[in-house]
Amino acid sequence: MKSKTVLVLAPHTDDAELGCGASIARFVEEGSDVFIAAFSSAEESLPVGAPKDLLKQEFYKAIPLLGVQKENTAVYDYQVRRLSYFRQEVLEEMVKLKKQIQPDMVLLPSGQDVHQDHQVIHMEGLRAFKDNTILGYELPWNHVTFSTQAFIVVEEHHLNKKYLALNEYKSQMELERPYFTRDFLFGLARVRGTQIKEKYAEAFEVIRIKI
Repeated sequence: MKSKTVLVLAPHTDDAELGCGASIARFVEEGSDVFIAAFSSAEESLPVGAPKDLLKQEFYKAIPLLGVQKENTAVYDYQVRRLSYFRQEVLEEMVKLKKQIQPDMVLLPSGQDVHQDHQVIHMEGLRAFKDNTILGYELPWNHVTFSTQAFIVVEEHHLNKKYLALNEYKSQMELERPYFTRDFLFGLARVRGTQIKEKYAEAFEVIRIKI
């Protein structure tokens, strides 16, 4: 199932790349228009003394490495771990995005993601895009369990683009996030590929399919 227009909803500036970066690279390669909306630049998740807009700067360096143009992105300034205080505003921004972009497919955090901000983006995303195809992407460190109901097959060069994009997040590398390592990214993709007899894949929760 090929989508002409894909919208990725990310709670924070690195979640799109972490959850589905290789799939994004594949979509762009195949000619899809990909849009990314990140709802927080997570200013409170930075190393001590770092500029407040550092994650936003890193986002704008990372996204082009997946093939997504800057004009196809939006970064909002909601406070990290406080998205639940602004549910209505978040929903209204999503409704605007829906009217502007008219996506065929929406990717958002899985409903099984326990992070409070991710839960908000999941639920408000369902409200805004309930008549679209919706897949939930995987962020294993936030899951107690995860339903691998859909797989997007990716190639090594898609994963290399994902890894290079995540390397632009120097602030997170400094904090030694284990899920930013090449071993983790390729290992997870290898596990998901093995489940469907492919070399590499990214897994998704199926929320709604519109054909």
